[in-house]
Amino acid sequence: MNASPSLVDELMSQLQGAPMQQMAQQLGTDTEQTQSAVGAALPLLLGALGRNAAQPQGAADLLGALQRDHSAAVPQGLGGLSDLLGSVLGGAQGGNGGSGGGAGLGGGADILGHIFGGNQQRAEAGLGQATGLGGNAGNLLQMLAPIVMAFLASRVQSGGLDAGGLGQALGQERERAQAQGGLGGGLLGSLLDQDGDGQVGMGDLFKIGGALLGGRR
Repeated sequence: MNASPSLVDELMSQLQGAPMQQMAQQLGTDTEQTQSAVGAALPLLLGALGRNAAQPQGAADLLGALQRDHSAAVPQGLGGLSDLLGSVLGGAQGGNGGSGGGAGLGGGADILGHIFGGNQQRAEAGLGQATGLGGNAGNLLQMLAPIVMAFLASRVQSGGLDAGGLGQALGQERERAQAQGGLGGGLLGSLLDQDGDGQVGMGDLFKIGGALLGGRR
């Protein structure tokens, strides 16, 4: 946890430049506000995935979903991430849904439903209030969700991660986000602990896996 860069840091570095500008343009915000909001949204997404992966079968289900539904969208180099985001935004604007990696925001909404379960609206509202994005926070999360999944699929491929390794990496990410605090860590903490037991809509989260993106085909 001390030497290696966090998954959030890696993703943030890959989103600099054109991808961040694309998201800002789609949201109608400036790049600085978008960057701040992304910096809060990524720990929230990865931390919630870390909570899911800690559940029985959670990491195995997530690994299966990454290998089955997201490996085709794995970005190749920095340009690939911008291309993936372009297909997400293109799906949102053109409504064609795309094929292969072209998920559109509808695909992002499907993923968010499985990441956050019944707490999706709470997560979106909290992010919107904390970052000043308001209702646009949901759109930002829908843009980021397919990118986060493709990024994790890339890590699984390049690192040869099994379910245990994936669960450990996401667990460390959740701990790091909560330890560092900030907007993302604070939102994650309030979301995970809203019931006092640290459980996030477990009935919905056990469905993660086959329905993650495959159900849209």
